[in-house]
Amino acid sequence: MKRWFLRLVVTLVVSEMILVLVSWLLSATMTGEVRSLLSSEGIRWFLGSFTAMLASPLLVWILLLTVTGGCLWQSGLLRFQLSDYRQRVAFVATSALMLLYIGCVVALAAAPHAILLSATGHLFPSAFSRALLPLAAFGVLLASLSFGLMSGRFANITDAVWSITSGPAKAAPLLVAYILIIQFWESLRFVFV
Repeated sequence: MKRWFLRLVVTLVVSEMILVLVSWLLSATMTGEVRSLLSSEGIRWFLGSFTAMLASPLLVWILLLTVTGGCLWQSGLLRFQLSDYRQRVAFVATSALMLLYIGCVVALAAAPHAILLSATGHLFPSAFSRALLPLAAFGVLLASLSFGLMSGRFANITDAVWSITSGPAKAAPLLVAYILIIQFWESLRFVFV
């Protein structure tokens, strides 16, 4: 895993540096639509739009999924044992809580004139369809936290809160790769589009 990640990072950084040089050479020798990343326009673009390039729904989805996945794994919900009485009770209580949660979401989305429906009364596209991933992530997070606390996997609320950070900590290489990939892609678009 570490070698693969190192190769990816080196490849992306070297590719970005080559793109900077190629954009400069092509813009100096061609009269076409190639823009240089070393020009004043290119430097202003790179520094001025760096944050805007990274701030995308994909980044939010990655963060939500890693937070949820880490908490789900730490809670032990995926590995619960029916033979353990405490885990069995926690699973039943968590299942009841999830049915209540799903019922609330259905009430907000399926009833006539529901809050999450579009202005025309449809589910797709609507606030519901845009919030589908966050709703699912919150539901899994709620189930994981409740199961972890009830089963004793989390000794206290501090353990439960810290479980939320385990996913992003493990996914840090993914976040670094995301930054490098998005930056390279946006640089390509700046130079050639």
